[in-house]
Amino acid sequence: MTNVQRSDWDQWWRTAVIYQVYPRSFSDSNNDGLGDVRGVINRLDYLQKLGVDAIWMSPHYPSPQADAGYDVADYFDVNPEYGTLEEFDELIAQAHERDIKIIIDIVPNHSSDQMKLFQDALEAGPNSPERDMYMFRFSEGKCPNNWGSLFGGPAWTAVEPLTNNEADRNWWYLHLFAPEQPDFNWENPKVHEFFRSYLRFWLDRGVDGFRVDVAHGLVKEEGLPDDKVGPDRWAVDPDEYTQTEGPFWDQPGVHDIYREWRRVLDEYGRDRVLVAEAWLTPEREALYVREDEMSQQFNFNYLEANWNAERVRAAINDPIKANGVVGAPVTWVMSNHDVVRATTRYGYEPQMDYGRGIGVDDPQPDRELGLARAKGMAVFTMGLPGSMYIYQGEELGLPEVTDLPDESRQDPTWLRTGHQVRGRDGCRVPIPWEADAPHFGFGTGDTWLPQPDYFGEFAADVQDDDPASTLNLYRRVLKLRRELELAKGDVEWVDLGDRSVLAIRNRGVLLVLNMTSRPVTIKDVTSVVASSCDVVIGDGEAVVPANCGAWLR
Repeated sequence: MTNVQRSDWDQWWRTAVIYQVYPRSFSDSNNDGLGDVRGVINRLDYLQKLGVDAIWMSPHYPSPQADAGYDVADYFDVNPEYGTLEEFDELIAQAHERDIKIIIDIVPNHSSDQMKLFQDALEAGPNSPERDMYMFRFSEGKCPNNWGSLFGGPAWTAVEPLTNNEADRNWWYLHLFAPEQPDFNWENPKVHEFFRSYLRFWLDRGVDGFRVDVAHGLVKEEGLPDDKVGPDRWAVDPDEYTQTEGPFWDQPGVHDIYREWRRVLDEYGRDRVLVAEAWLTPEREALYVREDEMSQQFNFNYLEANWNAERVRAAINDPIKANGVVGAPVTWVMSNHDVVRATTRYGYEPQMDYGRGIGVDDPQPDRELGLARAKGMAVFTMGLPGSMYIYQGEELGLPEVTDLPDESRQDPTWLRTGHQVRGRDGCRVPIPWEADAPHFGFGTGDTWLPQPDYFGEFAADVQDDDPASTLNLYRRVLKLRRELELAKGDVEWVDLGDRSVLAIRNRGVLLVLNMTSRPVTIKDVTSVVASSCDVVIGDGEAVVPANCGAWLR
């Protein structure tokens, strides 16, 4: 780190362990097959025992669920399927009593097409103030440009079939994602005003911050020029383009928005956090966490490095260097609701392409190998300085559901690509709490996505009293992370003579990740602080097995 001076240098989020709750799949209190706010409240003691500092709640708002809640119909309420505003207030209060912060998802690039603002825009007609809240464009006979939706197909939908109004002929609206998710027009000051009121509404209720969905996509290049990819993104070899470039990504104007939001949050104190979801290079990501903008950005390079030592090394060094310039912490992320779970990713060879999701007729992972590697990576990661995110079920070693029946899939990518891209449902299956209970204790109603029979092996109650379980490994190592204050430390690389064995010294602890297929011997070691496997100590040496993570002294 450089010696950049920031007024927020000691804030809680710089070293926090933040647990992502995907509400629909976390815990069902009323047995309707859907997770809910009361279910989260009921599991707060579990999260406190795990040792997390904050919960990030994926969208909890009223939504038609065209994209599992990321199509928001009302930004000022709670999805009735999940509960009430009063219950959400109770969640915030109960979490705070346990010294757990609450971060909520803000979805500012687009809303639901069922949101009143968009319905008013359709009714008001062309060139109206209501239409100017969204990205409507006139173009005769064809889409205004060649942009494609990230969920498949074109990024434009014709307005006339929706309104049956002749005046709407040749008018289109933009949706970078599903047609049910129209993009806001961030050139309109009223959009800014709307989201400032949103921020204050939830800050007044006591939330501690916001994770910003598609943070790099709000502002589009002036004139909306064609991009290099074209209207069918899934038909193009991803090696031929990058998701970080294009006329709708990372435009300079997004930073003005976050400076504006920072000023709003500062009214409530510098401890209120903004977290950027921005899939960019480390240098460009770092621009989002300058002192007058956001607090954190996700280090997706770490998530995407998989079981490749050189890529992991770069995913540590590059963000530390880039963020050090602006005095920001680095976040460490292994999984989330949009990617194949780490336990499954590590069960493949590093070159495996699973960007389209995994189905029952695809090559299946080595589940035992994947779990061993995931535990090793988790132990190593928990020793790194900065903040760490845990996706629900990661602490159970939960694998991706790679054999989910295709007829059960609900991801819009699966539907819009004509069943070519299986999408993200496999990481969103409701998690198991009790091995012998109906639906593994998630709830008694049929779950919105089916759970596989083998989920019982990973249930929290089975792991709770097993000292060797993944759950108790997380609990132990997170406790040590806090006691040793490793999150406040630094990275000093140690050369062990093999580039596939990562070794970092942090506050007197040697963090080791053996990414080879053989045991390695490390000299000048007297004790094991923590490890994901059995490390043998003798004669001042430690033998670290393959696919193992360990903290040594």
